[in-house]
Amino acid sequence: MKIEAIAVDIDGTITDDKRQICISAIQALRKAESIGIPTIIVTGNVVNYAYATEVLIGCSGGLVAENGGLIFKEGYNNNTVKILVNREYIESADKHLKEKLGDKFEKHASQDNDYRSTEIVFYKTLPRQELEEALQDFKYLNEIELYDSRFALHVTDKRINKGSSLKKLCESNGINMENVMAIGDSENDEDFLKEAGIKVAVGNADDNLKKISTYTCKNNFGDGVAEAIEKFVL
Repeated sequence: MKIEAIAVDIDGTITDDKRQICISAIQALRKAESIGIPTIIVTGNVVNYAYATEVLIGCSGGLVAENGGLIFKEGYNNNTVKILVNREYIESADKHLKEKLGDKFEKHASQDNDYRSTEIVFYKTLPRQELEEALQDFKYLNEIELYDSRFALHVTDKRINKGSSLKKLCESNGINMENVMAIGDSENDEDFLKEAGIKVAVGNADDNLKKISTYTCKNNFGDGVAEAIEKFVL
């Protein structure tokens, strides 16, 4: 299969369990870029974090941030970030959770929520079950999704996800999703792996992600990313 682009998650995929970027992943992604295969960063992180990662590694394919809420690519959409969903359900969820969680909201809410346009994020210091219980009587419960990225809990809008937004970015830039290799590690990566022609789970990935993958790496984190690029691209 001809690979036109690599789509890769950040946390737990090109970084280790301490969120330190793996040198092996950087080297492999740059090799792919050098032969004309662009990398697209696909992450739950805020857009400025994703953009910094893209620039520092040397990726040219653009990015998907906030689990699909935002997309960006140099030269696309007049060089501006494109927000793909209105914030009404998330603003309502934010208000609801502040009332339900009380002091726990400020204690466990991510410090970068002020910079997020399309989701609310909580540190894993808040048990998932407690967050689910707080959302049980939320009036727009069917309009939101709760993801565990292994590093945080994300409350997102159901109308978008990493997969739908990656597909939009690729199609807008002439890339066939059947010719994309997607690499991830956690449950919030399932959506974009399902859209790709080659689906890769790094060795440390969730079992459910491994089940839907074309290939499961022998190596963990960035070493797994390098393994997949060597196998399918280089």
